Amino acid sequence: MAKNIAQISPFAPKEIQVHFEIQGVKSSSTCCGLYQHKEDLTLFYFENNASVAGVFTKSLMASPPVLKCRENLKTGRASALIVNSGNSLAMTGKKGEEIVKTIVSCVANELNVPKNEVFICSTGVIGHLFDHSKITNAIPKLVKDLSPSKIGNSAKAIMTTDTFPKIVSVKTEIDGNEVKITGIAKGSGMIEPNMATMLAYIFTDASISSFALQELINEHIDSTFNSITVDSDCSTSDSLIAFATNQVGTQVSDSKNPKLCEFSKALHCVMESLAKQIVMDGEGAQKFVTINVHGAESMKSAKIIAKSIANSPLVKTAIAGCDPNWGRIAMAVGKTSEKIDLTKLKIAIGTHTIYENEELSPNYNEEAVYYYLRGAFVEISVNVGVGECSSKVWTCDLTHGYIDINVDYRS
Repeated sequence: MAKNIAQISPFAPKEIQVHFEIQGVKSSSTCCGLYQHKEDLTLFYFENNASVAGVFTKSLMASPPVLKCRENLKTGRASALIVNSGNSLAMTGKKGEEIVKTIVSCVANELNVPKNEVFICSTGVIGHLFDHSKITNAIPKLVKDLSPSKIGNSAKAIMTTDTFPKIVSVKTEIDGNEVKITGIAKGSGMIEPNMATMLAYIFTDASISSFALQELINEHIDSTFNSITVDSDCSTSDSLIAFATNQVGTQVSDSKNPKLCEFSKALHCVMESLAKQIVMDGEGAQKFVTINVHGAESMKSAKIIAKSIANSPLVKTAIAGCDPNWGRIAMAVGKTSEKIDLTKLKIAIGTHTIYENEELSPNYNEEAVYYYLRGAFVEISVNVGVGECSSKVWTCDLTHGYIDINVDYRS
């Protein structure tokens, strides 16, 4: 495996962000030899089990770990989560499923918890089996090393081509009781969650039922993880799993309960932050790009148009090269076949209106747009003039670094 598989993102923090420990959660990490020479295996243990909710890839090639998580999600309870990087186990058939069962059984036996409360995720190369003993032999050490203060290590252990760990924490309240939410994620390439390679885990000490937690995750997924794209590719392993340890307050079972209003806002904040951090660490990315689409006939239509712009290689390379070629934006809008009104179409880059009233804006200054595009943060806005609906999508530019990283990925 290449030692320098990813260049350092310009958005990489100098150190892991401050994060809050979550009551009822312990974790540990180790190197089991699946991915380079770093910690590549992490275990989370929920001392009194936890309410659990999740959203997973819509890929028809979903990996055995994803299939196992979907199955276990039906119980509504979680006692443990084990995650490895370096190998996704996707496209390994029955043999991959047996590896998953073996690892889950080992975790369950070591922690003395039910097998159907053990969740498992894997990320990395597709189509390769591995010796499961690399993981099972490491599990006793992981159990011995469990600690409430090691989630930062876990954020590093789940990384593959990521250049920095993604982590965020917030404090909020439910019915006057302070609760905490901490989330971690990995993802850099093969990113267009369709519910990237994306894994995200959210932990809270709030007392909330699995049903209510699932409804909140479903409510926020479209405006967060489903609003990012690096390269338009939906992974076989995408997983977002949320765990509530029920340590604070009295359990709330209805997601519409007014007591959950502030918690819902905080949960959305965590999900959006993690999603944006993934885009900021897009493979080879040098610019963080926000696409705003307004005036669409429906939210669905607005999202389709925004994703078309965000995923266009021509748009993304123009941004990388600081080229104010707004015709590429128009192309990306037009190819969707979504309803637009050309007489009302407006296109802007940053604060610079480029096209309106069926012609180039009289105030358009190409040189000014060129200098704007040299910045690390770029915003594109389009109004298609047929309705009142809007959508926002986050993406990144497309540089030669993306090619270098993916050419080297298995070498």
